[in-house]
Amino acid sequence: MGTPEFAVASLEALVNEGCNIVAVITAPDKPAGRGMQMQQSAVKQYALNKNLKILQPEKLKNPVFIDQLRELKVDLQIVVAFRMLPEIVWNMPPMGTINLHGSLLPHYRGAAPINWAVINGEKETGVTTFLLQQQIDTGNILMQESFNIEETDDAGSIHDKMKIIGANVLLKTVKAMAAGTLTPKPQVTGNDVALEQAPKIFTGTCLINFNKPVAEVNNLIRGLSPYPAAFTMLNNKKIKIYKAAIINTQPKIPAGQWHSDKKNFLYFSCNNGYISVLELQLEGKKKMKIDEFLRGYHFE
Repeated sequence: MGTPEFAVASLEALVNEGCNIVAVITAPDKPAGRGMQMQQSAVKQYALNKNLKILQPEKLKNPVFIDQLRELKVDLQIVVAFRMLPEIVWNMPPMGTINLHGSLLPHYRGAAPINWAVINGEKETGVTTFLLQQQIDTGNILMQESFNIEETDDAGSIHDKMKIIGANVLLKTVKAMAAGTLTPKPQVTGNDVALEQAPKIFTGTCLINFNKPVAEVNNLIRGLSPYPAAFTMLNNKKIKIYKAAIINTQPKIPAGQWHSDKKNFLYFSCNNGYISVLELQLEGKKKMKIDEFLRGYHFE
């Protein structure tokens, strides 16, 4: 069960290993793009290419879909970047339902673990396979693997690393479960453990607050790049900032104001330094490197 490109790596790993994929469940086709043409999910496109049975339920509690699931007589269900499952679905297989999550649980439970790990300046993240239960991201852990978050990483590069690492961990998990050599372990969430959360990203999350330290602002930019992207305003127009650098010089202008030679650099002041914009997108324009942007931009 999965929808975006992130989930394709896991499905491909299982297929290449010779696992018996009796069905692939993904989101319904939906209109997208300027022409609003019907688009298939990345998982559906891969499944079609491999001639796998595909189910695309609108509602996961639909009796017709539930009957289709029962008829498959699956041993195990695997969820990678899908949606919340009702208990009647996740509790159906005799071996349960595995979820691949993009954090080292119990930290960063929620919809956006990659983004929040980078936004919070973490130096490490990882993947977890666990068994689904009633409360989201709380089930018993099966396997975990960690990896470093480098200063040059953003949410996009962590996503790309994680989909490969996650696919490998998921494959190991499935093989160990089939061999009966895996013992699920409860998540440790005592009172002395401060748990970071990973709630859904909203527009308000993406608005840059330049009153914060320059490192925090840069982490926000990295954690929201390439999507949905951190933004601010320049001459009453929204600009999304995809890449920036830190200038550790005490600002001479108030936080949030800009400084530029209008040829090579554009700085925004924070409370203890400047953010140097390296890649951005002006409202209604394409994404550009800063020098290209400044060559065509007329400051008011």
